[in-house]
Amino acid sequence: MIAIPLAGALALLLPPDRFLPDDAAVRRYGAAVSGATLLVALSAAAAFDYGDPARVQLAVDRDWAPAIGLRFHLGVDGISLPLVLLTALLSFLCFVLVVRHPPSAADGARVAHSDRLLVGLLLVLEVGLLGTFTALDLVLFFVFFEVVLIPMYAVIALWGGQGRRAAAYKFILYTLLGSGLLLAGMLLIAVNAGTLDMTELARRHGAGVAHGVQVTAFLLMALGFGIKAPMWPLHTWLPDAHTEAPTVGSVLLAGVLLKMGTYGLIRIALPLAPDGAVFWAPWLGLLAVVGIVYGALACLAQRELKRMIAYSSVGHMGFVLLGIATLTPVGVNAALFGNIAHGLITGLLFFLVGAVKVRYGTGDLDALGGGMLAEAPRLASILTFASVASLGLPGLAGFWGEMLALLGAYRPNADLPRETFTTFMVVGGLGAVLTAAYFLRMLAKITHGTVPDDRRAAALAADAEPAAPRPETAEPRQVATRPRADAAAIAPITRYEYAAWTPLIVLTLLVGLWPKTLLDVTTAPVRALLGGG
Repeated sequence: MIAIPLAGALALLLPPDRFLPDDAAVRRYGAAVSGATLLVALSAAAAFDYGDPARVQLAVDRDWAPAIGLRFHLGVDGISLPLVLLTALLSFLCFVLVVRHPPSAADGARVAHSDRLLVGLLLVLEVGLLGTFTALDLVLFFVFFEVVLIPMYAVIALWGGQGRRAAAYKFILYTLLGSGLLLAGMLLIAVNAGTLDMTELARRHGAGVAHGVQVTAFLLMALGFGIKAPMWPLHTWLPDAHTEAPTVGSVLLAGVLLKMGTYGLIRIALPLAPDGAVFWAPWLGLLAVVGIVYGALACLAQRELKRMIAYSSVGHMGFVLLGIATLTPVGVNAALFGNIAHGLITGLLFFLVGAVKVRYGTGDLDALGGGMLAEAPRLASILTFASVASLGLPGLAGFWGEMLALLGAYRPNADLPRETFTTFMVVGGLGAVLTAAYFLRMLAKITHGTVPDDRRAAALAADAEPAAPRPETAEPRQVATRPRADAAAIAPITRYEYAAWTPLIVLTLLVGLWPKTLLDVTTAPVRALLGGG
């Protein structure tokens, strides 16, 4: 599964030949390679033994550097398998969109062989993501964790908006700082425990590592993973990166990269430093609920659609962090469920925001005005669905992670102060109400109401004269300076956009209606991870 995108990326280093004669062929090639990776991920899910999800399965364990105890150790269990599938799916859907709608920098800047470079970077990004969720050696985990940084930096810096370079610099500096703290924390545990094997360390559950060492190591790892999550107040790189990144960059950043931080907390920090987890859990819970409320209030203050969705991730990931802070099976299950739900829903939202900006030339809420349901009813309807899913409507995927996180806060680990976590539950519930407020405000502002006068007048003028025939394969034109004035020119949703969005819509419904499907996979490994056998 990791070898296919790696080989696909390396093949792009060869000189162009008759098999990839133009940019369109390169983009189709990327979709084919990512599709093959998705098929392997699905075959892994089919071969997985769901009767024993706590056991590491489909493992690869080879000597890497035996002199210092490093091994190339990969495998999946019930915790990592859903994230592996999410990564493979979102990567493939991004390639599907790129086939028909390749990104371009806001100022029209072009890079030599830009489509070839973009496809190669996205494939390397997929390698790092899949490796992070399957690595079972601490150093190997860190290597894959770092592989992700440069491709995402380049995607933002080369294909982003007007402020792309500053956003890319902020992204790389924050995450490199977090990586340094993370490496120090992991090595502190490894040196004291005498092994780098994550499965062995999880079985020991902190045995042989002094209490003070665990407290220090957990703090370092929590800070490192918290930057990636992102945890308030370490989140400030996120809105800029999301706002300036191209659509596929935003989808992968929100849908998968943020999950690396929360997955690392669950997979590494909790079982390797349990004493440190108990010591710092109230502080982690406090930062989580501050992030929930802060994210919602920041969204209410936003006037730009993509930036609003970016800040919503701070609040949603706050619920994930709150679930982790409870140190209970219910809370950690909520965190894992919230990871998947957020990846599906926010990935869909960023796809839709990209489509809105292409068609209207802006993401400014005031400039967009109202009436999208009248002008582009299908686009507005799917945007409404994704919004109500994100605000936590029961029956959709976004509901279960938030509800279970609040339930876990009401009944936290016995070693934690219950009154404090009950307060966190109340504050988190307030944040959920504010989440509904900013999404409903956004929908009322741009989808409902009447079409603004300037667009209505332009549409009437366009109806009065025959429109030029539009080629079926033409891409929507981009207008970067003002909203599209001609309502008749708003392009319909293309087949490639439907292909990229439909799986996320279906999975949001399925996971929301049958949450047991996901919870049955994660419950047993979560109990084992928390030392419950």
